Parts: sequence; C-alpha cells; structure tokens
Amino acid sequence: MKKLDDKVTVAPQISAGDIPDIKAAGFTVVMCNRPDGEEPGQPTWADIRAAAEAAGLATSFLPMSNRDDAFAVMNEFRRVVDTAAGPVFAYCRSGARCEILWMTAQANA
Repeated sequence: MKKLDDKVTVAPQISAGDIPDIKAAGFTVVMCNRPDGEEPGQPTWADIRAAAEAAGLATSFLPMSNRDDAFAVMNEFRRVVDTAAGPVFAYCRSGARCEILWMTAQANA
C-alpha cells in the first residue's frame, strides 16, 4: 500500500478476502481502477464489490487502461474522494494506474 494523502491510499490487486483488513484499517470506500479480465485469475470487480458492500464499504469502479481513460474518469474520481465519509482504498494491477489517476485529478483540479 502507498498512502498518497489523507484521503487516498493505493495498492496492487486485492481479493475479496482482503476486504476485512481494508475495513479494519479504517477505509470507507474501495475503488477499482483496473478493467476486469486483464489477466487470467484476476478477481472480478463483481466479487470485490460484493465483499466490500457486504462489509458496509462504499464502492467505485473507475477502470482505466491509458491516459485518455484517466482524463475520462478523473472528475468522477474527484467526486468519490471528495464525498467519501473517510479514506479511499484504490487498487489496480500494481497501484501505478491509481496513482496516475490521483495525480491527473490533482493537476486538473
């Protein structure tokens, strides 16, 4: 995990089994910035979302694969972060796309 600021922490791919630890760490939103089906065996967003919602966490699916995608979802990213009741836990394959999205949203605020 990498804490980017008081509201956003990014991480590599998670599984549904990680949700209890994410909730226990105080996060209130789980955000996925990775499209489904990028590689075999990748947990689906539906599975992660179901586990997160069952644990009482808000969820957001903002998949991105490139810079254009980052610009397309940055306003929604900002809205989710700004309206979150607490810290946002964002993940993708390695955490890098989440950080790029965060930086894009910061630079274009």
